[in-house]
Amino acid sequence: TEQRWHRVSASSDDLPSHRSFLLVCNFFGTMIKSRSAYSKLCLGGAVLLNLLVTVQSFHTPVLFSGRRAARSGVSMTPKMTASTSSESLVELAGGLKVSPLGIGAWSWGDRVFWGYDDSQEGAAQEAFNAAVKSGINLFDTAEVYGIGTAWGHSESLCGKFAREYPDKDQEILVATKFAPIPNRFFEPRKAVGQALRDSLERLGTDRCDLYQLHWPGFFVDAGFWDGLADAYDAGLVRSVGVSNYSEKRLRSVHKALAERGVPLACNQVQYSLLHRTPEENGVKAACDELGVKILAYSPLAQGALTGKYSASNLPSGPRANIFKDRVTEVEPLLAALKEIGEANGDKTAGQVALNWVMCKGAIPIPGARSEKQALDNAGAMGWRMSDEEVARLDDASRTFAKFPGMPLADM
Repeated sequence: TEQRWHRVSASSDDLPSHRSFLLVCNFFGTMIKSRSAYSKLCLGGAVLLNLLVTVQSFHTPVLFSGRRAARSGVSMTPKMTASTSSESLVELAGGLKVSPLGIGAWSWGDRVFWGYDDSQEGAAQEAFNAAVKSGINLFDTAEVYGIGTAWGHSESLCGKFAREYPDKDQEILVATKFAPIPNRFFEPRKAVGQALRDSLERLGTDRCDLYQLHWPGFFVDAGFWDGLADAYDAGLVRSVGVSNYSEKRLRSVHKALAERGVPLACNQVQYSLLHRTPEENGVKAACDELGVKILAYSPLAQGALTGKYSASNLPSGPRANIFKDRVTEVEPLLAALKEIGEANGDKTAGQVALNWVMCKGAIPIPGARSEKQALDNAGAMGWRMSDEEVARLDDASRTFAKFPGMPLADM
C-alpha cells in the first residue's frame, strides 16, 4: 500500500510578532467600536491577515495538469474502535467519511491566542494520538494557524503527527483552509492552486482530504470558487468546503460548484449552546436543505461550557476578557449540562455540550491541547441524549447574550 503521509522539507514564512498583532487588532477593534474583546481580536486578526501582502511572499503558481487524477486517494481501511464504527461515520457530500466529531488544530502553533510554544509539541502529539485511537479521524487546520510562530505551523504539526502515528493502516483525514487575503485577489483562481501546493508541502502529502475557503473573498469569490473546482478536478483535493459563509453566499457557492460537477461538503461556522447564530440567520436551514454539513468550531465556547472556569479562575490571554462577564451567567446552563451528563453515564458538561451539537446534525471540532482533553472530547461520541434533554438545553440557552463570533461571517 502506498504510504500517503510522506516526509517532505517544508519552509514557512514568519508572521508578525505577538505585539504587532495585538496592536493592529486593538486598532481595528476600536474603529468598529466593538465592546467585545473577541470581536476586536477576530476582526483585527482578519484585517491583519488581509494586510499580509506586505510581508507574504509566494512561489511559482501551481499549474494544474490536464490529466485528471484519481479522487479517491490512497486506499486505506479505517480501523474501527470502541467509539467509532463504519456505521457511525458521517458521509459528506462527495463521499468523504468522517467521524461524528473532529479535532480543531488552531491551538497547535498559535502563540497569541493560545500561548503555544515549542515545549507543547509533545502534548499536542499525545492529544492527536489519543484522538485517533479513540475513533476520531478528522483534524482541521489552516494555513493561518501559527500566529506568533510561523505561517502554516499548525499544518506542519498535523502532517508530522499523521506521519508518525504508529498504526499506518489507520485512516487519518486532515482538512485545511485557504486564506483569501488581498494579494490573492489579483489572480484568485491561480492563488488557490499556489496556496494549496504550499499547504500540501507543509502537510507532507500530495492530496488534501478537505480544502476550505477560510472566509468570504467578497467581490472575487467566484475566482476562488473556480480555484477550488480546479483543485478538485485535478485530484489534488478529495473534497471542498467553505467557512464563515452566510446563507446567501452559501447558496451562491453551492450553485457555482454544482455547475462544474463539484459537491460542496461543508460550511465551517461557529456553533455552540452559547452561539446559536446559525439557527437564526438561515445558515443551518440552508445547509440542511443543500446537504452541506456544518463543521462547528468553538463548540465548547472556548472552554466556557466545560465548567472549568469561574470568576476566580479565568483563562489566560484574550479569553479572560471574554469570560469575565459570562462565567456567572452560564452557571444555570452548566448545572443542566451536569445533570444530563449524570443521567447518561456520568458524562461531563463538555461532553454533553458536544453531544448537543451532534444532535443538531453538525460535526463539532473542539480543540485538544492534551491527551486528557482529547479523551474528554471523544467521550461525546457513542451515545445520544434524548429529544427531551436536547429541548431542555435549547430552552436553557435561549436567554444568553450571544457568545462573540467572527464578524466576517455576517457579511
